[in-house]
Amino acid sequence: MKDAAPETIYLKDYTPFGYQIESVHLTFRLHPTATRVISKIAFAPNPEATDKRFFLHGEELSLISAKINGEAITPRPVEGGLEADVPEGPFVWEAEVEISPETNTALEGLYMSSGMYCTQCEAEGFRKITYYPDRPDVMATFTVRIEGDQPVMLSNGNPLTSGEGFVEWHDPWPKPSYLFALVAGNLVNHPDRFTTQSGRDVELNIWVRPGDEGKCAFGMQALKDAMAWDEKTYGREYDLDIFNIVAVDDFNMGAMENKGLNVFNSSCVLASKETSTDANFERIEGIIAHEYFHNWTGNRITCRDWFQLCLKEGLTVYRDQMFSGDMRSHAVKRIEEVLQLRARQFREDNGPLAHPVRPESFVEINNFYTATVYEKGAEIIGMLRRLVGDEAYRKGCDLYFERHDGQAVTIEDWLKAFEDVTGRDLAQFKQWYSQAGTPRLKMSEAWNDGTLTLTFAQSTPPTPGQSEKKPQVIPIAVGLIGPNGDEVVPTTVLEMTEAEQSFTFEGLGARPVASVLRDFSAPVILEREMDDDTRAFLLAHDTDPFQKWEMGRMLTKDMLVAMITADVPPAETALDAIKTVLTDESLDPAFRALVLGLPSEDDLAQTIFDAGQTPDPAKIHAARKSLRHALALHVSDVLPTLGRQLETPVFVPDADGSGKRALRHALLALETLLDDGKAARALFARADNMSDQSASLQALLAAGLGQDEIKAFEKQWKNDRLVMDKWFMMQVSFAAPDKAASTALALTQHPDFTIKNPNRFRAVFGALAGNHAGFHAADGKAYQLLANYLIELDKINPQTTARMSGAFETWKRYDADRQGMIRSELERILATPELSRDTTEMVTRILSA
Repeated sequence: MKDAAPETIYLKDYTPFGYQIESVHLTFRLHPTATRVISKIAFAPNPEATDKRFFLHGEELSLISAKINGEAITPRPVEGGLEADVPEGPFVWEAEVEISPETNTALEGLYMSSGMYCTQCEAEGFRKITYYPDRPDVMATFTVRIEGDQPVMLSNGNPLTSGEGFVEWHDPWPKPSYLFALVAGNLVNHPDRFTTQSGRDVELNIWVRPGDEGKCAFGMQALKDAMAWDEKTYGREYDLDIFNIVAVDDFNMGAMENKGLNVFNSSCVLASKETSTDANFERIEGIIAHEYFHNWTGNRITCRDWFQLCLKEGLTVYRDQMFSGDMRSHAVKRIEEVLQLRARQFREDNGPLAHPVRPESFVEINNFYTATVYEKGAEIIGMLRRLVGDEAYRKGCDLYFERHDGQAVTIEDWLKAFEDVTGRDLAQFKQWYSQAGTPRLKMSEAWNDGTLTLTFAQSTPPTPGQSEKKPQVIPIAVGLIGPNGDEVVPTTVLEMTEAEQSFTFEGLGARPVASVLRDFSAPVILEREMDDDTRAFLLAHDTDPFQKWEMGRMLTKDMLVAMITADVPPAETALDAIKTVLTDESLDPAFRALVLGLPSEDDLAQTIFDAGQTPDPAKIHAARKSLRHALALHVSDVLPTLGRQLETPVFVPDADGSGKRALRHALLALETLLDDGKAARALFARADNMSDQSASLQALLAAGLGQDEIKAFEKQWKNDRLVMDKWFMMQVSFAAPDKAASTALALTQHPDFTIKNPNRFRAVFGALAGNHAGFHAADGKAYQLLANYLIELDKINPQTTARMSGAFETWKRYDADRQGMIRSELERILATPELSRDTTEMVTRILSA
């Protein structure tokens, strides 16, 4: 039978824990099925707490013994943990528990991955290790002893001592339990060193399984670059003698910022030119920086409660975005960020899973590691910086770090630092954290005798639990382009605070064209009447790279929507505009590749739905396919020559090389539609790097070709688990709509498919959900297949199951037949006996649409 209805936790009910912790001593006696964890914790009453109940979280623990001040006690088992009567003053709690890492398939707490012991404690995994107040506002220093026969045994902080069969670690910086980490196994290290700005020498290691040592150099350089960048940009210096990264094959997330011991999904740290694409290199660079930056924005200063998750994640995402922009191209990086934001977060904001950046309640916190918390949270930081200016932003950050070092804090604490630095009242700005949904910004303009007036009206549609929306602070970056193409007014930030507001530009000699929402200055949807000629003009003359790309994107999207809904041929003017940008060698190749990219099928479906029509996945797929062929014909005269000009004889995963390859691969995909795969097969045969090999194979598969090459790819890489994830993913992603479900099903029968590895599961079923026309094929087979596997996976790994169930979140935008089939599958999932609270919450929210 199902568990009792899970408890809803509310932000308004927060109260401090009744006790402070002075120190934590843990001893681990490792055993695959019978690990003993011995805890010794010094507690003292918390003078700020009103609730003095002594409650410790604990799940799936076998209690062997418990003591207070050395005297044996019998704690009272309660829901989610245990209680005990304790002295009025300070006391020492001791407990011994037994756990089974080998059978822990949920991959939270202490578990095993390919024979290696590993932990994942965020958000609430530590309670599966020992009894403890497993909440982020309880911070303490940890001393850890690990006993076992593993060659390498690591924990947080600095090494204290070691001997035959044991090691001891001490972390001098107070931390919450979610930052605890332990790794033990047969590992080898890729070592390096870093000298901080104050002259301290830090030992660096990336620990991997034997055989992966050759894939660590790029990750290590990214770490050193991130350390230097954080010192220069934020004044933040690393604070331990050693920094360890460990690559783990079985991991629910990308990586985890545990203090001094970052645990990474192998796919997010291992890299070589033979096995990793340019996108892999860029992702690894960004994730390594992200986890390192958490050392200050998340570790030294952490969250008071999980409702404040965006405080550490949004701020750290913003920091890693700025780092990546400095390392590569800010213009290209910004466009990629917006593409991700619109594809993931806008979709979330527009459906049943919409929630504020700081939620008011949750059932399972793991379900709120969302694009809204991360990506929209980062956009809020960017807006704050835009509003206060670079200098005030740095001063506000410095004050925040100085004032709250070693504390667990709230959004209010973060904003107060900027109010004190600038003298601004940020009460209205704080609504970005509490109000769900994507604001719509409707724009009109008027011209009168040298004065241009821009009027904006903002509104935010109702979202679950929020029907009334208040006006928000919206920074609108605007520039004006004269009739001759010159910029007559450079970027100016208009600060909108009312439901409707007008701004004037005076003394203009001729009516200009307004470039609005430059650099995507706020996460809003801009509604503006604009004809194709105006868009083409801005595409040609706008000095803001984002707006230049946006105009090309809008031309392409409008053309596709017309093809889908009105059955018209591709517009020649739009094709001409794309070709003009494509052949403009003054533009960054990476930027040109982005302009050449077409809106996704999911994006088109949402656009059609927003216009009041029901999207047809088959028609969308057919129109997009038709446009790709028309575009290929339109630029056929420049494809071979331009492609040769972009060749990079030596593979270097930097901005220049990856940009040239991105454009060359985009051109190759078009050329493959015209030459029956000749050029793609040739590149596949001679490729000496995964970027070229993968891109040529994808071009062939997208054109309905490449069966010989996909077999050759498997034969070549069958012993490399991360490359094989690509092999699984590509076949499903590029399967024809009527074959997507059967392709995915066949791959689940492959000997190398395992439901227990999140990377492999996502490679197949994430790809199926991303194959828009295939997932939404009219027969509903993909819906049924995914539901079958989610039901099976929930018994093994509830976190991954809950996240993957989000594939169904847009079900209400399709026709009645598809809605009926999806509803049936969601109800079938929900009726599963003993369904986890993670999946129960997600499916219930999706069904409530």
